[in-house]
Amino acid sequence: MEGRKEVDSSELYSISHSINKPGKYGTKTHKPIFSTSAPPPIESIAYYQLNKMASGLPLRHPAQGFNASQQLIKSDRGGMITTSDDNVMMKQIVGTHAPDGREVDVKPLLHLVEDILKRATLQIDTSLTTSQAHAELEDKTHQINFVSMIDALTYTIDRISCEIAYKALSGTDAHATTLSIFNMLTSYSWDAKLVLTLAAFALNYGEFWLLAQIYSSNQLAKSMAILKQLPNIMEHSGTLKPRFQAINNLINIMMDVARCVVEFKDLPSSYISNEVPALSTAMAHIPTAVYWTLRSVVACAVQITGLTTMGLEFSVSTTEVWELSTLAHKLNNILEHLRKQLAACYHHIDEKRNVETFQMLKNLFEMIHVDNMKVLRALIYAKDDIQPLIDGSSKKRVHLDVLRRKNVLLLISGLDILNDELSILEQIYNESRHHGARLDSQYELVWVPIMDHSVQWSDTVNEKFKSMQFSMPWFTVYHPSVIEKPVIRFIKEVWHYRNKPILVVLDPQGKLVCPNALHMMWIWGSNAFPFTSSREESLWREETWRLELLVNGIDPVILNWIKEGKYIFLYGGDDIEWVRKFTNNARAVAQAARIPLEMVYVGKSSKREKTRRLMATITAEKLSYIWEDLTMIWFFWTRIESMLYSKIQLGKLDDHDPMMQEIKKLLSYDREGGWAVLSNGSNVVVNGHSTTILPTLVEYELWKDQVPVKGFDLALEYHHKTIHGISHPCCRFDFPMTMGRIPETMKCPECNRAMEKFSTFLCCHDEVIPDVLFQ
Repeated sequence: MEGRKEVDSSELYSISHSINKPGKYGTKTHKPIFSTSAPPPIESIAYYQLNKMASGLPLRHPAQGFNASQQLIKSDRGGMITTSDDNVMMKQIVGTHAPDGREVDVKPLLHLVEDILKRATLQIDTSLTTSQAHAELEDKTHQINFVSMIDALTYTIDRISCEIAYKALSGTDAHATTLSIFNMLTSYSWDAKLVLTLAAFALNYGEFWLLAQIYSSNQLAKSMAILKQLPNIMEHSGTLKPRFQAINNLINIMMDVARCVVEFKDLPSSYISNEVPALSTAMAHIPTAVYWTLRSVVACAVQITGLTTMGLEFSVSTTEVWELSTLAHKLNNILEHLRKQLAACYHHIDEKRNVETFQMLKNLFEMIHVDNMKVLRALIYAKDDIQPLIDGSSKKRVHLDVLRRKNVLLLISGLDILNDELSILEQIYNESRHHGARLDSQYELVWVPIMDHSVQWSDTVNEKFKSMQFSMPWFTVYHPSVIEKPVIRFIKEVWHYRNKPILVVLDPQGKLVCPNALHMMWIWGSNAFPFTSSREESLWREETWRLELLVNGIDPVILNWIKEGKYIFLYGGDDIEWVRKFTNNARAVAQAARIPLEMVYVGKSSKREKTRRLMATITAEKLSYIWEDLTMIWFFWTRIESMLYSKIQLGKLDDHDPMMQEIKKLLSYDREGGWAVLSNGSNVVVNGHSTTILPTLVEYELWKDQVPVKGFDLALEYHHKTIHGISHPCCRFDFPMTMGRIPETMKCPECNRAMEKFSTFLCCHDEVIPDVLFQ
């Protein structure tokens, strides 16, 4: 060629020897930047050729390489703005796709590429030690058949790497370069095309940054870095920073696309097929995603090749940064679309798996098991990789094996379980532990927290959960996220959980023996062990309508009154005027009849604050005895309600049981004003509404003559029935939607007729409503 001097090997050796002389970077200084306005000197030409020989690329004049690279950038820019031909272009790309059926597991290779590109940055992450990095890479790459897979793919990766480098120097159009890569990979799947190309890029890009990171401390790397002009590039890294940031940003998006495409390939075919719209839509867009990722690889390769062959002159223009950003924007739009479809695919898979797990749970409870472990694993946590329970006594994590072959009581609730409930439950639990080995070794209690997976787990929620968990002396599931969605569905649909705590009982073989033992535990405490439905029925058969049924386990003072054979008035309501009239008249009747009478105010099942204020008035005016602890009032009404729910659960709500009729009356009276129950020792004399019991006392003069004849009890009961027959107070029952089992029909405890059913919206306020609500 005219004006070009042939360079033999001795001259190349001489130049190579001369650049290793001491200089600014440990070598002889030189000017590697070529001007396009005049032919470069022959020494620089020889240096350029040496650099190309070292890279294994064709020898050519550096000015030719510069012009070719600029041509590639310009042609790429032209391709970026011509979007009308995208369909034609993609048909061309799809036309190269002819997979031969081979299956390549690209995940290990993708992990390797990810590791290279993650570390090949201008800012070196010094927080990762060499041993840690080595361990991570070992975990990701040294899998079965990984080494043999790399052996099989190395040739293809090298070919792609050389192809990209060659086309970057020859000025080939970006689309043509990308198309040539697709032609080389025609027999591979789309995910394999993508990962193999990224591996080829990582090979060159990783080498570039490896030298950049170590050339200052390694003599061999220093010499190689000089051949690639790296010292000069690093010296001006501040100027090049926007370009490197643009490259790194594009690389990150490329890797995100690759992970997304590989995830689509790994979707389980047993749960999803191409008939699912989300998957079919994604499959149609994956070729486009792969194309633009490969196109981005070519653009990044051009940048790096331009810098190492033409130095800082290549970096004069800022237009290339815009080109990289445009590619990143386009690729990011594609990525967002794929991620949206991938999320829809995972939702479809989760739904199918949830249905499968839900059905498996239903089938599991229909089988006979040797022990309870299979059932507990299905309900709480099926794997062995973590300890899913916390021991309430030691506060240490433990495995499910601690529950093997024991009666297990699952306390299922949200975080809104009442402190009163926990307090009474803890009292019963601790009492059962004092009974010795008979009960202690036979049953365990486990809190299963149920949380909506769609609700954000905030610091406030976490603190509340931790506080509740720490306060519990029994076993607890260590975190609500352990309980899977199909298990929650099973608990709600099969066990009728409606955000109100339930206590499900499983026997040592994992068989369900009671869907909710909380009712019988409130009524009979640990005496209800082993908390089976059959035990519940047996306890009801032994029970009678007596005062102990209402107050047992609450107040020993009343139990002493019963033993002493006193008359006892339990009364409630929220009308202080009625309370004054009732207590004064009751005391007057007792004095007139010369009977020992005690009275105790037990409040209402609702309106806690109003009850508190009324109790203060009763105490101040010395109207009667009260329960100062509001937990006792809560437990009294909870036990009464539990008696009703227990009968509902057993399917014996409307059987002809006089005791149950009295319980229903008491609950109804509480909803409709005041009430009173009078007992003579243990025997209940009368159970009346405020509209009947007060007139009975007021009209004592009308029936006092019957007291010597019939006795006080019968005389009062007879007159009360007379008034009751005239007044006919309404009966009303309120069942919250949080109660799992709501009866379809109910009979009135007063007249035994079918009651009407209404849907009620209720808002009770203990305090004054702020005026702001009415503005």
